[in-house]
Amino acid sequence: MNVRVLRIELKRSIAPWAGAVVVTSALAFLYLVNAAWWRGTTAWTAQWTSMALWTRALLAYLWPLAVGLGALQGLRDHRSKVSELLTTTSRPAWHRAATLAGTTAITLASAFALLVLVGAVQVLPTTEYTHLGWLPISLVGALSLVAGAVLGMGAGRALPSALTPPALAMGAFVFTILLRLSTESGVPTASVVNRVSLLSPAVGRVRDVLLTLSAAVHLGQTIWLLGMAATGFALLAAATPRARLLALTPVLAGAAIALLVLPSDPRRTYVVDEAAAELVCDGPVCVTRTHQARLADLAGPGKEALRLLHDALGEQAPASVRENSAVLPEGSTPQWSGKTVLFDFDDDIVAAAKGEELTWALIAKGMVPGCSPVGWSSFGNDDIARTVAVGWALGDLRSLPRTGPALRHEVDAKARPVWTELKALPRSEQLSRINAMRAAALSCKGDTFDALNGGASR
Repeated sequence: MNVRVLRIELKRSIAPWAGAVVVTSALAFLYLVNAAWWRGTTAWTAQWTSMALWTRALLAYLWPLAVGLGALQGLRDHRSKVSELLTTTSRPAWHRAATLAGTTAITLASAFALLVLVGAVQVLPTTEYTHLGWLPISLVGALSLVAGAVLGMGAGRALPSALTPPALAMGAFVFTILLRLSTESGVPTASVVNRVSLLSPAVGRVRDVLLTLSAAVHLGQTIWLLGMAATGFALLAAATPRARLLALTPVLAGAAIALLVLPSDPRRTYVVDEAAAELVCDGPVCVTRTHQARLADLAGPGKEALRLLHDALGEQAPASVRENSAVLPEGSTPQWSGKTVLFDFDDDIVAAAKGEELTWALIAKGMVPGCSPVGWSSFGNDDIARTVAVGWALGDLRSLPRTGPALRHEVDAKARPVWTELKALPRSEQLSRINAMRAAALSCKGDTFDALNGGASR
C-alpha cells in the first residue's frame, strides 16, 4: 500500500476518527479521573514500567472500542451497497482487505504510540532508571488494538448488520471485565483460570513498581493476538461460507497455543524486575535502582535514624536502612528484620515525611514496622505503640507524619499515659518492655501495645 492509496483510504474510512477517539478518550480518562494511576511510586508518570502497565490497563475499554469501530468499518461496503460490484472486479479480495485493514492498523497503532509518548515525556525527567523492559508491554498493547479492530472488520463483513458493531463491542467489554475479575477477586485461581484470564489484552492495576509481566505472558499474548488478527483478515477477504468457516482456524489455533505458553502459576505472571530491584547504597542506607534518584534525600535522615536507634537500643539496634524489595502476595503477613530498617516509599508514614520528619518515620519503621496484611491499611494498637516507641527513642512524644488532627488527638490521648509511665520506669525495665514490643512487632505475633504495658491490656 503506497502513500497515495493510504491517503485516499484515510479520507474515505473511519480510521482517523478511530485513532482520535482512542487517544482523546484515554487521555481524558487519565487526566480527569483522580485514581490510583496518579498516586505513589506506581503513578503512570513515575516509572517506565508503571507507565506501560497503566496504559495497558486502559485497554479494558479501549480494546472493545477498537473491536466495535472495526466492525463499523467492516460494514462500509454493505452500507454503500457495492459488495457485489467489488466481487466482480479483477482486484484480489485480499488486496482490498489489506488496504482496509492496513489503514486502520496504522492509525490505531499510531494512536496508542502517541498515548505512550505522552506518558514517556513525563516519565523521562522523573526517574534515573531508564530501561527497555517496558517496551514489550506497550508493543503487545498496540498489537491488541490492531488485532481487535481487524477482527471487528472481519466480523462486520461476515455479519453485515447494524447490530453487529454494538454487539461486538459489548461482548468484548464483558470478556475483558470477566477476565479481570477472575484475577483480582483476591481468591487463588486455578492454573486454567489464570491462563484464560491472560487472554485479555488489558492488565489489572499496578500493585508494585518492581513487578513486570513475564516473557511467557508477552509471548503467549502475542501468539493469541496474531491468531485473532489473522482470523479477522481472513474473514475480511472471505467470499464464501466455507472460507468464512476456515477463517476461524487461526484464532482457535492461536488460543490453543497461547494457553500452552501462558504461565499457569499466577506468581509467574508478574515477576520482579531484578535489575530494578538491585540495591544502590550510600553507606548503610540503600534503595532500589528504580528509586536511586531519591537516595540523596534519604541518606542523611537514614543515617541519623540509625544513630538515634543505636543510642536508644544499643546492640539490639538495626545496622542499616533498606528499601523493601520483597514483593509478597496481597493479603499475606509482612516479614521484617531486626537488623535492618525496611521501608517502602508508598508507606503512609514515609511518603508524607521530609527532612527531620523522615528521620522520625524511619525510627518508627525500625521500632514497629507494622503487621497489617500486604495491601491493607488499618489503624490500631500498632500505631499507638509506634508513637510511644518513637517518643521514647527521641525523648519527647511527637506526632508522626500523616497523622491528621483527628487521629493526632486520639493517638495522643492513648499514647501519652503509656509514654509517661514508661519513662518513669528504671532504664532496664524500659528496655525490657521496648524489646518485648519489638519482638512482637517484628514477628507479627502478639500485641505491641500490651508489651509496652508490661503485658497488661488496657
